[in-house]
Amino acid sequence: MARPQSRILDVLGTEQVTPNMMRVRFGGSEIHTIPEGFEGGYIKLIFLEAPRAHPDRPVMRTYSIRSYDAEKGEMAVDFALHGDTGGLATDWALNAKVGDRMLIGGPGSVKMVDPEADWVFLAGDMTAIPALMCNIERLPATIKGYVVIEVTSEADKQELNLPEGIEVHWVVTPSPEKLEGNLVSKIKSLPWLEGCVSVWTACEFDSMRTLRSYYRNERGVGRDQIYLSSYWRAGRTEDQHKTDKQKDNAANQAAA
Repeated sequence: MARPQSRILDVLGTEQVTPNMMRVRFGGSEIHTIPEGFEGGYIKLIFLEAPRAHPDRPVMRTYSIRSYDAEKGEMAVDFALHGDTGGLATDWALNAKVGDRMLIGGPGSVKMVDPEADWVFLAGDMTAIPALMCNIERLPATIKGYVVIEVTSEADKQELNLPEGIEVHWVVTPSPEKLEGNLVSKIKSLPWLEGCVSVWTACEFDSMRTLRSYYRNERGVGRDQIYLSSYWRAGRTEDQHKTDKQKDNAANQAAA
């Protein structure tokens, strides 16, 4: 598979979406190398000057495209300001100024819930909100199901435009890095609906593994009905988390 294209983008501005969510708007002469239709897909922020764990590979941080307007020449990326140890990208976002430049790779694949399913179950923490919101914006008006979102504070709740059949549950966890299990508990507490489900869940690594067992073993959800990913791991940098994910994926494949 070809390596995703990279380009240098300029910071057009920043916005405090909620107390714990910062938005950076990108543009510049190379913005049109971003293809349309990849909202919710991942990109790589490439920090060429950061100290490298591997001499042949620059430090990268993974984020989702929140929105992209090709005509306007603007892409928005939201940064969750949580308290784990991987603060390189969030520190950059907090200090970003108009005219700053960032090397960005991607976009990668877009993982969306199946709109043809009988019902949907979408869930995520603060790090998942940008991609989750892109999912919500593409839901058909007739779909039913659940949306469960863990946020750091009441003020971090964002306005959602949901189909009438979708039931939303907010979970407030002031210290998500302590892994109190609030998101997992809320998901498990909801009644399971009839019919074929499409599950989309992204959260912390250990919570993801707990939910993988719940969805598959307790609810019998097939692999082709689930998008399940960890976007971070408490107490680990992104590079360490990436290694943990690779080991977990290998073990999960072997057990299949």
